[in-house]
Amino acid sequence: MSSRIGASKTPFRSSKGRPRKSPFSADTNLGSYDRKDPFRAFNVLAGLLASLATRVGGCQYKLTTEEHTLSLHLLSIVEPYISAHPSRRTLITRQPTEILDAIVFHIDSKQDLLSFALSCQRMYGIVIPRHFDYRHLRCKVSSISVWNHLIVNRSLAKNVRRLEIMDERSAETEYVPSGIMVSDTDLESTDDELSMHDKQERFLVAALTRMASLASFTWSCNHSPMSIGNVWPTLLKCRSLEEVHIKDNMIFSASEEEPSTGRSLVLPSVKTASFQSTKHKYGACPNPGLARVKGLLNYCPNLENLDISYTRPQPSAPAQVPADELFLYGRWQHLNSLTLTNLRCLPGGGLDAASAFLLAHNSLEILHLDITGMTSSTRLTLGSNALPRLRELKANKDIIADILQSPTDEPRPLEILKGIRLSGSQAGDQAFMTSLKLFAPDVKRIELSGWHDMEDIRRLVEAAPRLVWLDTGKKLTGAPGIVNNTVEWASLLSGVPDLATFHGVKFFYEASQTATGQADRSRNRRNEEVASLLAWKCAKLRRLDHWEDGSSKVIILAREKDGVRWDVRRVKTSS
Repeated sequence: MSSRIGASKTPFRSSKGRPRKSPFSADTNLGSYDRKDPFRAFNVLAGLLASLATRVGGCQYKLTTEEHTLSLHLLSIVEPYISAHPSRRTLITRQPTEILDAIVFHIDSKQDLLSFALSCQRMYGIVIPRHFDYRHLRCKVSSISVWNHLIVNRSLAKNVRRLEIMDERSAETEYVPSGIMVSDTDLESTDDELSMHDKQERFLVAALTRMASLASFTWSCNHSPMSIGNVWPTLLKCRSLEEVHIKDNMIFSASEEEPSTGRSLVLPSVKTASFQSTKHKYGACPNPGLARVKGLLNYCPNLENLDISYTRPQPSAPAQVPADELFLYGRWQHLNSLTLTNLRCLPGGGLDAASAFLLAHNSLEILHLDITGMTSSTRLTLGSNALPRLRELKANKDIIADILQSPTDEPRPLEILKGIRLSGSQAGDQAFMTSLKLFAPDVKRIELSGWHDMEDIRRLVEAAPRLVWLDTGKKLTGAPGIVNNTVEWASLLSGVPDLATFHGVKFFYEASQTATGQADRSRNRRNEEVASLLAWKCAKLRRLDHWEDGSSKVIILAREKDGVRWDVRRVKTSS
């Protein structure tokens, strides 16, 4: 309830009968002052301070409690507008904690959260305990203490963006909020092992219902009676989910009858889905299939990236999984990237279904196709203008040849080819080389899975003379090692004038550039000669293989004024 300070019931009169000016009156209701109106706040503050000199007795130059509170509030309104550096003064730290917490809620990146937390002590006290440790959680399904913590603290559970359920036998580092690693004996103790798994499932599902802003979910719990089928009905209620990654042998088992939900549920925000099996025998099915995978994908109508990879768990298990059901019924209008590994097309229409599937997905840009079932008489038969946006293709040479030969009105923007295994004979590779030369002359990058001799690479270079990146992969004949015919290789690579990266063949001997021993000096001289020769024959060549196998090191050719210098650099494995 507002009140007026200094108001008088009757005006004072001077000795000559003229009324005195009434004392200054100010409204003490703080909510009546607009923070965007510093002029009114300044006038009220100036009037309040000026009225102190007019007071008599012990009240002169003294503020009451209400006046002191009002003056501080008015200062907080005026100060940001009269600061010497207005851009450096912000009102964000003056906001209530609830508003600041709501602002931080919209920051997903942990790096951005850390930068925001280090801006000031106020933000640190909000970001670190409530958001930084909750953006990415990685733990096992048996971590009941974590699930219980999220169940009890609903406001913290909604801050989780990425959740990874690890395998019970995994040795990877767990990511859980600090202070939860201590196990709760009352929660985790049980007399029956089956009851323990039921309890874990119950707590996990209850915690998932609290994660209202979950964006990425990864399931790698392979050694457990629980499967993704126990959790999937709860995930269907998470409308913010964007990525689903499942690594479980049970996902390739026979399909179970799904419980009726009473209404149609979909995950409209899911753009990426990955389904992979493991090498472990636990949960492996003697007759694996894609029925359950297809059942889960029915809830993802807006899928853009799909990865289905099957790994043979034991020699007696089938090497591939039938993919006919996926090709027949799977349709996603916005599918951009597709990876299928160790799948097969059944005889009697399987390849026709695969051809119809590829023809129906014109938005595909990245296609990794590892399927079997093709013979000399049954091949992929794509219609006109199939895969018009294809930029990257990974498959065997027969599938690549079939795709390249399919007619299109406009050339495909194909730049990357992977997974090609050259046979070592001109007749065996003729169809692929002809298709590459006629329909994809502008390919910039080729990564082979294997080759036999230099004639394979020579025919490849003649078919794709505009290569920038060439990886020959594994040499299938002869002992691997450092080549001695560097001159012949340099002449071969000179047919690719734009080549900048060449992997698969080692030219450089192991040597230390700073050593003073006779052996190292000899190897260094030899390496310098190789570097000069390759730089002369290949004007743009820069990156080559290091002498160590499996290392994250490469040889870099640096061209300088006085010649060419070779150097060892460490690069990321993904590159």
